[in-house]
Amino acid sequence: MVADTFVAIVGTDPLVQGLVGGIFIAVLNLFGASLVLVWRNPSERSLDAALGFAAGVMLAASFTSLILPGIEATPGGSPIPVLAGVLVGAAFLDRADLLVPHAHYLLTGKRRSDAADPPDTLPISEERLASLVLFVLAITLHNMPEGLSVGVGFGSGDVPNAIALMLAIGIQNIPEGLAVSVAAVNAGLDRRAYAAFAGIRAGVVEIPLAVFGAVAVTLAAGILPYAMGFAAGAMLFVIGDEIIPETHTHGYERVATLGLMAGIVVMLYLDVSLAA
Repeated sequence: MVADTFVAIVGTDPLVQGLVGGIFIAVLNLFGASLVLVWRNPSERSLDAALGFAAGVMLAASFTSLILPGIEATPGGSPIPVLAGVLVGAAFLDRADLLVPHAHYLLTGKRRSDAADPPDTLPISEERLASLVLFVLAITLHNMPEGLSVGVGFGSGDVPNAIALMLAIGIQNIPEGLAVSVAAVNAGLDRRAYAAFAGIRAGVVEIPLAVFGAVAVTLAAGILPYAMGFAAGAMLFVIGDEIIPETHTHGYERVATLGLMAGIVVMLYLDVSLAA
């Protein structure tokens, strides 16, 4: 029913569907970033719970909307192409992280090894522009798999599954956008300026990558399993390397874990109900 309504409004062209999906997740990223204007000082407990929920949604979506459909799309049902894509996606994010400093370090001035120490604030000085550029690159790097996965989902032709993936990424973009905005404000950036900038940045990155993913798998159907695995591997890397560790550094591990479980349940329900 939802898929039929979506197709009736958007049409059947995967490129257009990918474009709409990219716009949708970028708008929700902007919404999450803009929450810092009204929720001016969310507690660490609330942020950890919200990020845990986001991680749970994306964790479930990586399997139900990318890995398993990718295996089904492989001739003979072989998991090898998808698993190869997962490894390449994770390796790509791992190598890219070596080139771009972690957003965690840029915003707090602390690496994870000394995260138990009292947090510092990155001083805003003549180096502010350079730090801001590095910060934007780090966050952009972690948003890339999201836009790509939405495009790949719609390019696969499985609209119900693609919609579930779009909703999953959109939902997780809200707490993620808020958390990043809070960190940016704590680093000394202006609330309104950064909230607006976050929306623009998300759109510039996620929308074209969504279109690219849809076009790529449409023109070369044989790469679909690899592309789905790549998107899943990249997202799983971000979840395991950034989101979950970050939610376990403030003493609210149990709350973050409960949020993770809630996110998994919500995503599984969305996946089943949309496929019905």
